[in-house]
Amino acid sequence: MNGTLVIFLKGYPRLSETFIAQEILNLQKAGLKLQLVSLRHPTDTKRHPVHHEITAPVLYLPEYVHDEWKRCLAGWLKARRLPGYRQARNIWLKDLRRDFTRNRVRRFVQAMVAAVEITEDAGWFYGHFIHTPGSVTRYASTMRGLSFSISAHAKDIWTSPDWELSEKLDDARWTVTCTGGGASHLRGLAAGENVHLVYHGLDLSRFAPNDQPSSTRDGSDASDPVRLLSVGRAVEKKGLDTLLDALAQLPAKLHWRWTHIAGGPLLAELKAQAERLGIAHKCHFAGAQAQADVLAAYRDSDMFILPCRIAADGDRDGLPNVIVEAQSQRMPVISTPISGIPELIVDGTNGALVPPNNVGALAQAIERLARDPSLRALMGEAGETRVRSEFDAAREIDQLLELFGADSRPAADG
Repeated sequence: MNGTLVIFLKGYPRLSETFIAQEILNLQKAGLKLQLVSLRHPTDTKRHPVHHEITAPVLYLPEYVHDEWKRCLAGWLKARRLPGYRQARNIWLKDLRRDFTRNRVRRFVQAMVAAVEITEDAGWFYGHFIHTPGSVTRYASTMRGLSFSISAHAKDIWTSPDWELSEKLDDARWTVTCTGGGASHLRGLAAGENVHLVYHGLDLSRFAPNDQPSSTRDGSDASDPVRLLSVGRAVEKKGLDTLLDALAQLPAKLHWRWTHIAGGPLLAELKAQAERLGIAHKCHFAGAQAQADVLAAYRDSDMFILPCRIAADGDRDGLPNVIVEAQSQRMPVISTPISGIPELIVDGTNGALVPPNNVGALAQAIERLARDPSLRALMGEAGETRVRSEFDAAREIDQLLELFGADSRPAADG
């Protein structure tokens, strides 16, 4: 690949998108020259260590036209002279007729600003998420007359209209996605064979094996309760309200403590629910945490629980990266057979899968693993073995570099 790889992101940096940051760092280590373009300014107050290692410059686009109207006007005046402006405008107008929203207008304005403000030696555009970032990537690349590719994940696939997905897939040089279910859905909408399955891998050097002995906690000792952990934003698709209901059904003589890590719009509702259920004293809402603290929580807990579901608007997880992280630390996982989760978790082997929204089945699975530390140890070992053999970031980056036509050897200074 010649020139700079320009990567479009919805927001950067984000604590909940460590997998994207790790991919960017690995592309940087492979010797690619990068520029990041963020549609939004960061809102997280903390950063993971991986963010500090990324040295690529970041261009922040105007979030709202009225806030930076002079910059937007200048972008339009310059973009009109680009060779692909007319074609990009026609694509946008066609989209606008089917999606007549303010957000659609903002996407095109951001694309114009990006097209004229990115580096002159841009050689390829790459958008993370096929919905909004994918649109900005498509419009801007068309203006500049460059190829673009897309990385599609979960919500962006399942909440976007088929017409939009199909047209982006056909215009993109190629698209990658992180679950077999997502790949199958996208392939059914694409005219060609340019959709590729690339699992998100872990940088296993950051998730070294957990060398602590397996816990023997079985819930019988009130002074040393079984430690349950969930990591995931407080949003509908995570199913955390179902989890609280299940925890409330556990026998009184089974002693446990649950920790939740992350923020999210439903956090206050979950805390209120825990109070209503009478279990708030056993629940710890830790909020957003740095990666080092999340890793410590994995190693200090006995099982990981994330009862994912399909939200009312169709949103769902792909294969949550936190499940892969938890398995790398020898944690058995309780989850649901949604999207790509069964591509990692095999029921009865490295965890338990229960039907989504099924409080009783979830409570039974938690109780079973809480009372049986030897079973937890066996499942945890099986999960760690699978992650370290099949979900290594080195494999992921080699697949991407092949698609970019880049050499996977690191740069001389890397």
